[in-house]
This record gives sequence, C-alpha cells and structure tokens, in this order.
Amino acid sequence: MSVNRVLPVVFVLALSAPALGQTVDEQGAKQLSENLAHYIGKKPFDIGFVKISVDGDAYKLAFDFKPVTDLMAKQQAFKFDVTPYFILVKPRKDGHWDVSADVSPKGSIDFVGPEGAQHIDFSVSDNKFTGVYDPDLAAFASATGSMAGMTMTTREPKQQADVTVGAGTAAIVSTKSANGGIDFTVTEKITNFAETIKVNDPKNGLSFPAAVKAPELSVDATGKGLRTKPLLDLLAFIVATDDAAKFKADGAEFKSLLTAALPLWERIDGTYGFNDFVVESPVGKFGATQLKTAVGMDGIAKDGKINYAFKVSGLTMPQQVLPSWSVALLPTDIDLNFGGTNIDLDSMAKKTIETLDFSKELPADFGKQIFADFLAKTPKAVLGHSTIKNGNIEIAMEGEMTFPGKKPEASMTIDVAGYDKIVEALQTAAKTEPEAAQYFPFALAVKGFGKALPDGRLEWIINAKADGSVTVNGAMLKPADAVQDNPMMDPSDVTVPDHGSGENDDGGAGAKLKP
Repeated sequence: MSVNRVLPVVFVLALSAPALGQTVDEQGAKQLSENLAHYIGKKPFDIGFVKISVDGDAYKLAFDFKPVTDLMAKQQAFKFDVTPYFILVKPRKDGHWDVSADVSPKGSIDFVGPEGAQHIDFSVSDNKFTGVYDPDLAAFASATGSMAGMTMTTREPKQQADVTVGAGTAAIVSTKSANGGIDFTVTEKITNFAETIKVNDPKNGLSFPAAVKAPELSVDATGKGLRTKPLLDLLAFIVATDDAAKFKADGAEFKSLLTAALPLWERIDGTYGFNDFVVESPVGKFGATQLKTAVGMDGIAKDGKINYAFKVSGLTMPQQVLPSWSVALLPTDIDLNFGGTNIDLDSMAKKTIETLDFSKELPADFGKQIFADFLAKTPKAVLGHSTIKNGNIEIAMEGEMTFPGKKPEASMTIDVAGYDKIVEALQTAAKTEPEAAQYFPFALAVKGFGKALPDGRLEWIINAKADGSVTVNGAMLKPADAVQDNPMMDPSDVTVPDHGSGENDDGGAGAKLKP
C-alpha cells in the first residue's frame, strides 16, 4: 500500500493557492478547477474524468475513469477499468487544506506485451487517507494512510502470479528546507506479504511454481531540498505549451524554468526491506531473517554521490542443490555497499540547458563532448566496506576505481578471518570430491600472496593500473601490457628477414629497422 495509490499527487495541485478560511461555494469550486487545469490541462474536465463540486463545508474532487476507458477502448492494445472514487478537500484558516479519502478501489488492466496478451486484476480494501496540504511547501505537511488489505493477479502467456498483502500503514511529513524546497520523511509498513508464481514455458524447458512470503515489508525514505515549487512551475509550462511552435517561441522561458528546478533535490535516501523472508521452490526453501536494499543519491551536483546497499542476515539455502563440500562455506550474512563519488552532473546539466536551441538540433558531437567533460572530472566507483560471513569465517573488502583515461585504474583491499578454515574444508573435501580437489591448489596459491595481520587475519591489497599491470601486496601478478608499435612508423622502414633463402638472416631475431 502506498499513499499515492489513494491520492495521486497531481490531483492536489488544485490546492496550490492558500485556503485562508475561504467560503466553500461554487465560485471556489470553479477556481479549484482552474488551478488543477493549470497543471493537467482542460481535457480531463471536458471529458468528465475530473469534476470538482461543493460537498457541505468541503470540495469534492471526483474521478470517473469511464470516459478515459472509453477513449482508450479505441486502442485495442490497452484497456483498463477502475472504480470511481473521490477526495474531499476543506480550506483551513491557516491557509492549508485538510484532505481526506475513504475508498476501496478495484480495477483491471489489459495490454499486449512482448510475450502476448497480459491481464491484471487488483483490489484494495478499506483504504483511508488523511492529510494537511501546505501550498507554501507544495506538499503535504503531514499525511497518514491505511488499508485493510490488497490483492493483485497477473496473467501472461508463460507466467501467472497472485499477490496478497494484509493491513498496511503509511505516513508522510514535510517541512521547509533551509536551502530551498522541502525536507520529507516517508514510512510504510505492510503485513503478510505473499506471492505465488507459476511459470510454464515449454520452449525453454521451464515449468515450476514458487512462493514468496514475508510477515512484514517496510519502506523508509528521507529527502532533503526537494524542489517542489519549481518542478510544479515546469509542469505547468509543459501543459500550457501544447505545440512545437509555441515551445520554440518560449524556449528561453523553458530553459529558465529548468535551471530554477536544479538541483531537483539535495539528497534522497530510501530502504526497502523484508523480515523473515522465505522463497519456496521445487528445489527447496530459501530464506533470510532480514533482507534489505537501500539506495541514496544526491541531486544534480558538482560533487554528487550515489550509494547502494544490499544486506542479508540469517541466509539459508536448500543443501540438496549444492555440492556437499560447499555447505560448510555458505555465507549466512552478506553486507554489500557500493556506489560512486565525484559525479559532476551539474556541469553536464547546465551545459545542456545552455546549448539547447529549439530552432535547431544539438551539435552532432555534443554527446561525446558531454561524456568527455564528465570523465575529465574523474568520477570514482567505490566499493564501501562490505562483508560476507559464515560462522568463524569473515571476508571483508573495500576499494575504488577511477577512469583517468580510457582505461580504468583500481585498488582493492581484501582481508579474511578464518582463511585456514576455508583451506581445511577444501583439503578434507578434496579426498572425495574432484571439484574440491581442483579448488584446493588455488586456495593455497591465494594464501601465498596474503599478508598476515596482527589479529590473525590475512590481507591482500590489489592494485590494477591503466597500463594493465596488477600487483598483490606489492608483488607483480601481471606485468604491464606490451607497448603497441608506433602507429606513425612508415612500413617501408622495416625489413622482414627471409629465413628460407638465408638473405637478410639475422639469426631469427625478426624484423629490424633499416640503418
């Protein structure tokens, strides 16, 4: 369940003007309609998709999907049917708006995908929403949502899936950001997530069922400096500029609005996680006590950063699908962190906006120029401190990669606790398992490159240079690539020995330069 399933954000754009305790009347409903049309156009009103009317001391924003369905019916490749619903908005004396909805939407979607016809049915029960919309923020100052449950089924030629979730809650809080825009937090929890999948693809030899279950699914997100108002101004301009000629004529205004919306946001971070995650399959059960992914990214900045994280705790796998010797080495906990730094999207965006000219195309080599400028700022790919654990064995690693030229340079540090246990497990298994016997010599060779640390761990510092050389703890593992012949050399300056006739015989030394 997500708040925007109940209340698509664009619909509250009608509330862009302060309420200031205004009287609820037909004139107010007309004004709200004009405000909303400013952002979504007049056509949704003309066809009856959106209608705003007076409902006691509030305005009713009603949405009837049938007119849209009728229009889409002309396109046989896409059809949808969604039950009507409405939202109530009430002006407050402080200039904010109270917003509420109590709906249980149901619907279906049909379209033709790459594999053929696809059908989706969905249903949400007892779906409620309440919030306070602040026109100054162009966002909800606070909002909460809840639902009793949701079901969704999808049918494709080679696959079908059924999803059910139990009760869910969500909340949003927004405040004015110190440097412009808004700061926000979003939290969401869903209980009893379950999905069953059936794959039937005889052509590729696939036919199996699978089930995914988790008693709890959570989503948490935070944002800083989201430029809500400039983004809405940009949306309004795009809606109002409905033909190419007008767009060209107002190109300077468009570029100005784009610039005003930068950097879009300062920072956004979010996590998506399951507790007691289980996958049941024909080969056995996979599970984890915690499965979490996280992503964070700066906006369009000169020194931007992006981070990804993947964390699994209490990992279990069906042992029957694995070589018996590998079971003792299987990881139970994984924590991977990677991303990038020194990412200059600001210069790229501003140069693009500056170069835009709607009366002509961009220069043919513009893309190459932009990419070259991007690399010139030396962006860096980073592997943050990451670990893989199993009992007394822990592998830790971190490193980075840069692109000073066309070829990358990289460094990585790996240290392992319990490496001897890995060697012992392979040595024991090698007596009866041919596959383990193949890995055992490799494990010994790797150990030979390691450096013993005071705490008993083994460490490998790996450096790969742009010239192709690779060192491990200072020892050369691979030398630099051979230097290519001088491409400017004149072929007539080279003599090739003829060993068959004995002429120009240089004892097999090969080609040489003429004196």
